[in-house]
Amino acid sequence: METLTQQQVQEYYGRQLRTQDDLQTNACCTDDIPLEHRQILAQLEPEVLEKYYGCGVAVPPAVEGCTVLDLGSGSGRDAYLLSKLVGEQGHVIGVDMTEEQLSVARRHVQAHTERFGYQQPNVEFRHGYIEDLRTANIPDNSVDVVVSNCVINLSTDKEATYREIFRVLKPGGELHISDVFADRRIPEVLRQDPVLYGECLSGAMYTEDFRRLLHHIGIRDYRLTASRLLTIGNPEIEQKVGNIKFYSLTVRAFKLPHLEDRCEDHGQVATYLGTLPGHPHAFSLDDHHRFETGRPMLVCGNTAAMVGETRYATHFRVIGDQSQHFGLFDCGPSPAVGADDASAAGGCGC
Repeated sequence: METLTQQQVQEYYGRQLRTQDDLQTNACCTDDIPLEHRQILAQLEPEVLEKYYGCGVAVPPAVEGCTVLDLGSGSGRDAYLLSKLVGEQGHVIGVDMTEEQLSVARRHVQAHTERFGYQQPNVEFRHGYIEDLRTANIPDNSVDVVVSNCVINLSTDKEATYREIFRVLKPGGELHISDVFADRRIPEVLRQDPVLYGECLSGAMYTEDFRRLLHHIGIRDYRLTASRLLTIGNPEIEQKVGNIKFYSLTVRAFKLPHLEDRCEDHGQVATYLGTLPGHPHAFSLDDHHRFETGRPMLVCGNTAAMVGETRYATHFRVIGDQSQHFGLFDCGPSPAVGADDASAAGGCGC
Protein backbone atom coordinates (compact mmCIF):
# COMPACT_ATOMS: atom_id res chain seq x y z
CA MET A 1 0.00 0.00 0.00
CA GLU A 2 2.70 2.51 1.00
CA THR A 3 4.77 4.37 -1.55
CA LEU A 4 7.87 6.45 -1.06
CA THR A 5 5.75 9.60 -1.20
CA GLN A 6 3.47 8.38 1.58
CA GLN A 7 6.50 7.60 3.70
CA GLN A 8 7.84 11.09 3.03
CA VAL A 9 4.54 12.68 4.07
CA GLN A 10 4.43 10.57 7.23
CA GLU A 11 7.98 11.61 8.04
CA TYR A 12 7.22 15.29 7.38
CA TYR A 13 4.05 15.45 9.49
CA GLY A 14 5.07 12.88 12.08
CA ARG A 15 8.62 13.90 12.87
CA GLN A 16 9.84 17.02 11.06
CA LEU A 17 6.90 19.26 11.96
CA ARG A 18 6.49 19.80 15.68
CA THR A 19 4.18 22.83 15.58
CA GLN A 20 2.81 25.30 13.02
CA ASP A 21 6.00 27.34 13.46
CA ASP A 22 7.97 24.61 11.67
CA LEU A 23 6.10 25.12 8.39
CA GLN A 24 8.25 26.70 5.67
CA THR A 25 5.44 28.47 3.76
CA ASN A 26 2.15 30.27 4.44
CA ALA A 27 0.04 27.68 2.59
CA CYS A 28 -1.33 26.11 5.77
CA CYS A 29 -2.72 29.29 7.32
CA THR A 30 -6.34 30.08 8.13
CA ASP A 31 -7.66 33.55 8.90
CA ASP A 32 -11.35 33.37 8.01
CA ILE A 33 -12.75 31.19 10.79
CA PRO A 34 -16.39 31.99 11.71
CA LEU A 35 -17.01 33.43 15.18
CA GLU A 36 -19.04 30.38 16.26
CA HIS A 37 -16.11 28.13 15.39
CA ARG A 38 -13.55 30.39 17.08
CA GLN A 39 -15.54 30.19 20.30
CA ILE A 40 -15.36 26.39 20.21
CA LEU A 41 -11.69 26.32 19.19
CA ALA A 42 -10.90 28.44 22.25
CA GLN A 43 -12.00 25.46 24.36
CA LEU A 44 -9.62 22.97 22.74
CA GLU A 45 -6.37 21.70 24.20
CA PRO A 46 -3.32 23.80 23.20
CA GLU A 47 -1.43 20.80 21.78
CA VAL A 48 -4.29 20.04 19.39
CA LEU A 49 -4.20 23.60 18.06
CA GLU A 50 -0.39 23.85 17.83
CA LYS A 51 -0.10 20.75 15.65
CA TYR A 52 -2.86 21.74 13.22
CA TYR A 53 -1.89 22.35 9.59
CA GLY A 54 -5.10 23.23 7.70
CA CYS A 55 -5.56 25.84 4.96
CA GLY A 56 -9.19 26.92 5.28
CA VAL A 57 -12.58 26.25 6.84
CA ALA A 58 -13.87 22.77 6.03
CA VAL A 59 -16.91 22.58 8.30
CA PRO A 60 -20.37 23.02 6.73
CA PRO A 61 -23.52 24.04 8.62
CA ALA A 62 -26.38 21.79 9.76
CA VAL A 63 -24.26 18.90 11.05
CA GLU A 64 -26.09 18.33 14.34
CA GLY A 65 -26.78 14.62 14.78
CA CYS A 66 -24.70 13.72 11.71
CA THR A 67 -21.97 11.14 11.28
CA VAL A 68 -18.97 13.08 9.96
CA LEU A 69 -15.74 11.66 8.57
CA ASP A 70 -12.62 13.85 8.78
CA LEU A 71 -9.96 12.75 6.29
CA GLY A 72 -6.41 13.40 7.41
CA SER A 73 -7.61 14.45 10.85
CA GLY A 74 -4.10 15.03 12.17
CA SER A 75 -4.01 16.34 15.73
CA GLY A 76 -7.82 16.41 15.78
CA ARG A 77 -8.58 20.12 15.63
CA ASP A 78 -11.43 19.94 13.12
CA ALA A 79 -12.64 16.63 14.54
CA TYR A 80 -13.03 18.18 18.00
CA LEU A 81 -14.68 21.26 16.52
CA LEU A 82 -17.13 18.93 14.78
CA SER A 83 -17.55 16.91 17.98
CA LYS A 84 -19.12 19.98 19.55
CA LEU A 85 -21.16 20.89 16.46
CA VAL A 86 -22.69 17.44 15.86
CA GLY A 87 -23.77 17.19 19.48
CA GLU A 88 -23.83 14.19 21.77
CA GLN A 89 -26.06 12.22 19.38
CA GLY A 90 -23.72 12.79 16.44
CA HIS A 91 -20.51 10.93 15.69
CA VAL A 92 -17.13 12.04 14.31
CA ILE A 93 -14.50 9.71 12.86
CA GLY A 94 -11.01 11.04 12.21
CA VAL A 95 -8.78 9.06 9.85
CA ASP A 96 -5.04 9.64 9.55
CA MET A 97 -2.04 7.59 8.41
CA THR A 98 0.45 9.25 10.79
CA GLU A 99 0.72 7.55 14.18
CA GLU A 100 2.37 10.56 15.81
CA GLN A 101 -0.60 12.77 14.91
CA LEU A 102 -3.11 10.11 15.94
CA SER A 103 -1.38 9.86 19.31
CA VAL A 104 -1.85 13.59 19.88
CA ALA A 105 -5.53 13.45 18.94
CA ARG A 106 -6.35 10.35 20.99
CA ARG A 107 -4.87 11.51 24.26
CA HIS A 108 -7.31 14.44 24.44
CA VAL A 109 -10.57 12.56 23.78
CA GLN A 110 -11.61 12.33 27.42
CA ALA A 111 -10.72 15.93 28.21
CA HIS A 112 -12.90 17.26 25.41
CA THR A 113 -15.73 14.85 26.19
CA GLU A 114 -15.89 16.24 29.72
CA ARG A 115 -15.47 19.83 28.54
CA PHE A 116 -18.42 19.51 26.15
CA GLY A 117 -20.55 17.91 28.88
CA TYR A 118 -21.01 14.56 27.11
CA GLN A 119 -21.57 11.30 28.95
CA GLN A 120 -19.67 9.30 26.31
CA PRO A 121 -17.13 10.31 23.64
CA ASN A 122 -18.69 11.04 20.26
CA VAL A 123 -15.34 11.20 18.45
CA GLU A 124 -12.80 8.51 17.57
CA PHE A 125 -9.54 8.42 15.64
CA ARG A 126 -8.61 5.55 13.32
CA HIS A 127 -5.42 4.71 11.50
CA GLY A 128 -5.97 4.34 7.77
CA TYR A 129 -5.32 5.64 4.29
CA ILE A 130 -7.66 8.05 2.54
CA GLU A 131 -7.00 6.24 -0.74
CA ASP A 132 -8.59 3.12 0.77
CA LEU A 133 -10.96 3.87 3.62
CA ARG A 134 -11.54 0.16 4.18
CA THR A 135 -8.19 0.30 5.98
CA ALA A 136 -10.05 2.35 8.59
CA ASN A 137 -13.18 0.12 8.46
CA ILE A 138 -15.46 2.74 6.90
CA PRO A 139 -18.43 0.92 5.27
CA ASP A 140 -20.35 1.89 2.12
CA ASN A 141 -23.05 4.55 2.52
CA SER A 142 -22.26 5.11 6.20
CA VAL A 143 -21.47 8.80 6.71
CA ASP A 144 -23.51 11.98 6.24
CA VAL A 145 -20.63 14.39 5.65
CA VAL A 146 -16.99 14.00 4.62
CA VAL A 147 -14.65 16.88 5.45
CA SER A 148 -10.96 17.38 4.81
CA ASN A 149 -8.71 20.35 5.46
CA CYS A 150 -5.58 20.70 3.31
CA VAL A 151 -5.00 16.94 3.08
CA ILE A 152 -6.25 15.51 -0.23
CA ASN A 153 -3.50 17.41 -2.08
CA LEU A 154 -1.11 15.09 -0.20
CA SER A 155 -2.80 11.96 -1.54
CA THR A 156 -0.70 9.83 -3.86
CA ASP A 157 -3.82 8.59 -5.73
CA LYS A 158 -6.43 11.31 -5.85
CA GLU A 159 -8.88 9.41 -8.04
CA ALA A 160 -8.91 6.54 -5.55
CA THR A 161 -9.43 9.03 -2.72
CA TYR A 162 -12.45 10.68 -4.34
CA ARG A 163 -13.93 7.30 -5.28
CA GLU A 164 -13.63 6.26 -1.65
CA ILE A 165 -15.28 9.47 -0.46
CA PHE A 166 -18.36 8.87 -2.58
CA ARG A 167 -18.40 5.18 -1.67
CA VAL A 168 -18.73 5.91 2.04
CA LEU A 169 -21.13 8.86 1.72
CA LYS A 170 -24.81 8.14 2.19
CA PRO A 171 -27.13 9.08 -0.70
CA GLY A 172 -27.58 12.84 -0.44
CA GLY A 173 -24.44 13.14 1.66
CA GLU A 174 -22.00 16.03 1.31
CA LEU A 175 -18.30 16.33 0.61
CA HIS A 176 -17.02 19.63 2.05
CA ILE A 177 -13.28 20.25 1.72
CA SER A 178 -10.78 23.04 1.90
CA ASP A 179 -7.65 22.28 -0.08
CA VAL A 180 -4.81 23.70 -2.15
CA PHE A 181 -5.22 23.82 -5.94
CA ALA A 182 -3.06 25.24 -8.72
CA ASP A 183 -3.71 27.28 -11.86
CA ARG A 184 -1.70 24.79 -13.95
CA ARG A 185 -0.25 21.28 -13.78
CA ILE A 186 2.73 20.94 -11.47
CA PRO A 187 5.96 19.81 -13.22
CA GLU A 188 7.13 16.35 -12.20
CA VAL A 189 10.45 17.63 -10.85
CA LEU A 190 8.52 19.76 -8.32
CA ARG A 191 6.13 16.93 -7.51
CA GLN A 192 9.12 14.87 -6.37
CA ASP A 193 10.37 17.57 -3.99
CA PRO A 194 9.54 16.29 -0.47
CA VAL A 195 9.45 19.75 1.12
CA LEU A 196 7.16 21.22 -1.55
CA TYR A 197 4.93 18.15 -1.28
CA GLY A 198 4.85 18.28 2.52
CA GLU A 199 4.03 21.99 2.39
CA CYS A 200 0.87 21.12 0.38
CA LEU A 201 2.11 22.76 -2.80
CA SER A 202 3.50 20.28 -5.32
CA GLY A 203 0.69 17.78 -4.75
CA ALA A 204 -1.94 20.39 -5.59
CA MET A 205 -4.27 19.54 -8.47
CA TYR A 206 -4.78 21.79 -11.45
CA THR A 207 -8.37 22.98 -11.08
CA GLU A 208 -9.44 21.77 -14.51
CA ASP A 209 -8.01 18.31 -13.81
CA PHE A 210 -10.01 18.30 -10.56
CA ARG A 211 -13.18 19.04 -12.51
CA ARG A 212 -12.36 16.30 -15.01
CA LEU A 213 -11.61 13.80 -12.24
CA LEU A 214 -14.95 14.37 -10.52
CA HIS A 215 -16.77 14.08 -13.83
CA HIS A 216 -14.91 10.84 -14.59
CA ILE A 217 -16.11 9.23 -11.35
CA GLY A 218 -19.70 10.41 -11.92
CA ILE A 219 -19.81 13.71 -10.00
CA ARG A 220 -21.11 16.10 -12.64
CA ASP A 221 -21.49 19.23 -10.58
CA TYR A 222 -19.65 20.66 -7.59
CA ARG A 223 -19.71 24.11 -6.02
CA LEU A 224 -17.02 26.52 -4.92
CA THR A 225 -17.85 28.31 -1.67
CA ALA A 226 -14.64 30.25 -0.98
CA SER A 227 -11.31 30.99 -2.63
CA ARG A 228 -8.09 32.63 -1.55
CA LEU A 229 -4.84 33.21 -3.40
CA LEU A 230 -2.06 31.73 -1.30
CA THR A 231 1.15 33.52 -0.51
CA ILE A 232 4.24 31.43 0.12
CA GLY A 233 6.41 33.76 2.17
CA ASN A 234 9.62 31.85 1.46
CA PRO A 235 11.89 33.33 -1.26
CA GLU A 236 13.68 30.06 -1.97
CA ILE A 237 10.43 28.16 -2.49
CA GLU A 238 8.93 31.04 -4.47
CA GLN A 239 11.90 30.79 -6.81
CA LYS A 240 11.29 27.06 -7.25
CA VAL A 241 7.59 27.33 -8.12
CA GLY A 242 8.03 30.29 -10.47
CA ASN A 243 4.78 31.49 -12.05
CA ILE A 244 2.52 28.81 -10.57
CA LYS A 245 -0.32 30.30 -8.55
CA PHE A 246 -1.77 28.34 -5.65
CA TYR A 247 -5.25 28.77 -4.20
CA SER A 248 -7.02 27.65 -1.07
CA LEU A 249 -10.45 26.59 -2.32
CA THR A 250 -13.43 25.41 -0.31
CA VAL A 251 -15.54 23.00 -2.32
CA ARG A 252 -18.80 21.17 -1.69
CA ALA A 253 -20.23 18.30 -3.70
CA PHE A 254 -23.14 15.97 -3.06
CA LYS A 255 -23.79 12.30 -3.65
CA LEU A 256 -26.78 12.88 -5.91
CA PRO A 257 -27.00 10.48 -8.85
CA HIS A 258 -29.15 12.58 -11.18
CA LEU A 259 -27.13 15.80 -11.37
CA GLU A 260 -26.33 17.00 -14.88
CA ASP A 261 -23.08 18.37 -16.25
CA ARG A 262 -24.76 21.64 -17.24
CA CYS A 263 -27.24 23.78 -15.37
CA GLU A 264 -30.66 23.09 -16.85
CA ASP A 265 -33.79 25.18 -16.42
CA HIS A 266 -36.90 23.35 -15.21
CA GLY A 267 -38.69 26.40 -13.85
CA GLN A 268 -37.97 25.48 -10.24
CA VAL A 269 -38.00 27.93 -7.35
CA ALA A 270 -36.26 27.56 -3.98
CA THR A 271 -36.95 29.64 -0.87
CA TYR A 272 -34.65 29.56 2.15
CA LEU A 273 -36.61 29.45 5.42
CA GLY A 274 -33.95 31.05 7.61
CA THR A 275 -33.69 28.05 9.91
CA LEU A 276 -30.06 26.96 9.53
CA PRO A 277 -28.19 27.58 12.81
CA GLY A 278 -26.04 30.67 12.48
CA HIS A 279 -27.69 31.71 9.21
CA PRO A 280 -30.90 33.56 10.15
CA HIS A 281 -30.83 36.08 7.30
CA ALA A 282 -29.23 34.24 4.38
CA PHE A 283 -27.45 31.05 3.33
CA SER A 284 -24.78 30.81 0.66
CA LEU A 285 -24.78 27.48 -1.11
CA ASP A 286 -21.79 28.57 -3.19
CA ASP A 287 -20.07 31.66 -4.56
CA HIS A 288 -23.05 32.66 -6.71
CA HIS A 289 -26.11 31.31 -4.87
CA ARG A 290 -26.91 33.45 -1.85
CA PHE A 291 -30.41 32.70 -0.63
CA GLU A 292 -32.02 35.50 1.35
CA THR A 293 -34.47 34.31 3.96
CA GLY A 294 -38.01 34.21 2.60
CA ARG A 295 -37.05 35.41 -0.89
CA PRO A 296 -37.95 32.97 -3.71
CA MET A 297 -35.10 32.32 -6.16
CA LEU A 298 -35.20 30.70 -9.56
CA VAL A 299 -32.76 27.81 -9.56
CA CYS A 300 -31.42 25.20 -11.96
CA GLY A 301 -32.25 21.54 -11.54
CA ASN A 302 -28.92 20.74 -9.89
CA THR A 303 -29.29 23.51 -7.31
CA ALA A 304 -32.87 22.42 -6.58
CA ALA A 305 -31.57 18.93 -5.85
CA MET A 306 -28.73 20.21 -3.65
CA VAL A 307 -31.10 22.10 -1.38
CA GLY A 308 -34.12 19.82 -1.74
CA GLU A 309 -32.70 16.28 -1.65
CA THR A 310 -30.04 16.59 1.06
CA ARG A 311 -30.00 17.36 4.78
CA TYR A 312 -30.66 21.00 3.80
CA ALA A 313 -34.16 20.06 2.59
CA THR A 314 -35.86 20.90 5.90
CA HIS A 315 -34.51 24.45 5.60
CA PHE A 316 -35.85 25.10 2.09
CA ARG A 317 -39.15 25.11 0.24
CA VAL A 318 -38.66 23.95 -3.35
CA ILE A 319 -41.47 24.40 -5.86
CA GLY A 320 -41.56 22.49 -9.12
CA ASP A 321 -39.99 19.34 -10.51
CA GLN A 322 -38.14 18.38 -13.66
CA SER A 323 -41.14 17.38 -15.75
CA GLN A 324 -40.69 20.51 -17.88
CA HIS A 325 -37.52 21.81 -19.49
CA PHE A 326 -36.74 25.31 -20.70
CA GLY A 327 -33.14 24.91 -21.88
CA LEU A 328 -29.93 25.98 -20.20
CA PHE A 329 -30.08 27.94 -16.96
CA ASP A 330 -27.74 30.92 -16.59
CA CYS A 331 -26.13 30.15 -13.24
CA GLY A 332 -23.29 32.64 -13.63
CA PRO A 333 -20.18 30.45 -13.35
CA SER A 334 -17.18 31.50 -11.30
CA PRO A 335 -14.29 33.24 -13.06
CA ALA A 336 -11.37 31.04 -14.05
CA VAL A 337 -8.29 30.62 -11.89
CA GLY A 338 -5.85 33.41 -12.54
CA ALA A 339 -8.42 36.19 -12.61
CA ASP A 340 -7.40 39.30 -10.75
CA ASP A 341 -9.94 38.69 -7.99
CA ALA A 342 -8.25 35.34 -7.18
CA SER A 343 -11.46 33.41 -7.75
CA ALA A 344 -11.37 29.89 -9.14
CA ALA A 345 -13.52 27.87 -11.45
CA GLY A 346 -16.29 25.98 -9.74
CA GLY A 347 -19.10 23.84 -10.98
CA CYS A 348 -22.48 25.09 -12.13
CA GLY A 349 -20.89 26.39 -15.32
CA CYS A 350 -23.04 27.17 -18.35
